Amino acid sequence: MSGKLFGLGVGPGDPELLTIKALRLIKESDVIAVPGNVTQESVAYQIVKGVYPELDEKYLIPIPMPMTKDPAVLEENHNKAAQQVESFLREGKQVAFLTLGDPTVYSTYLYVHKRILEKGYEAEIVSGITSFCAVAARLNMGLVEMAEPLHVIPATYNAKNMDEVLKLPGTKVLMKTGRKMEQVRESIVNSGQKAVMIENCGMPDEKIYETAEAIPKQAGYYSLIIVKEQ
Repeated sequence: MSGKLFGLGVGPGDPELLTIKALRLIKESDVIAVPGNVTQESVAYQIVKGVYPELDEKYLIPIPMPMTKDPAVLEENHNKAAQQVESFLREGKQVAFLTLGDPTVYSTYLYVHKRILEKGYEAEIVSGITSFCAVAARLNMGLVEMAEPLHVIPATYNAKNMDEVLKLPGTKVLMKTGRKMEQVRESIVNSGQKAVMIENCGMPDEKIYETAEAIPKQAGYYSLIIVKEQ
């Protein structure tokens, strides 16, 4: 009998935002797949470890996920990740794959999920708290009200068109800004809109920047910007 894969959203950083369901499935699973080259260095691992100290007693496997846009490299690594997971499913093991935030939002887990389903195995997505919802709550503000639209934008891929993106009505959530931070920041300042940014939300080294002008020209990978019309 084949095993089953669960893609678990572990939230944005604060261990207390891990859901009861995710924690239960982690405890019940035979194998815990952790994104990264070294399991103990993974942010997802550290989040779960914060509420489940016994995590190291589980069978942990690292799943390398390189930060690249090269389609060939991505395809190769996604296939390797699926093969790793499949080897345990063939043995009838239950595998929990940890992923930051929610697995349905820009998650590398989805590439593994699709491949496992194509191979005929069972796979289920378990929602986690998204980074932008956690950021809005941390800032004590709402994301949208009444008929306001919400736009979630991968900023790295849209940096060249950011001036046009910022003309969208409602609230803009800018994720994955990365190396384009300076360019994105300049566009926000020029737009005259209100913006706030959190780096490492819910983590010990969290930083909050309350205006567009305060946003640094460089920031870490786990940075998220919320832009609102004046």
